[in-house]
Amino acid sequence: MDSNRAAFNAGQAKGQVQEKCENMIDRACDSAQSAKESMQETGQQMKAKAQGAAEAVKDATGMNK
Repeated sequence: MDSNRAAFNAGQAKGQVQEKCENMIDRACDSAQSAKESMQETGQQMKAKAQGAAEAVKDATGMNK
């Protein structure tokens, strides 16, 4: 009976470890997706600022006519 109990406990422990690993992987994926979206947004903001600066230079030098 003790070996059955030990096998049961081992099975439970294995299941708990697998669940924790899956949760950690899910959180890592969520973090990676969030970072990707943040970087894309930052890139769009930088692009818009660069375009604005280029237009300002063109206006200042009279090249935008």
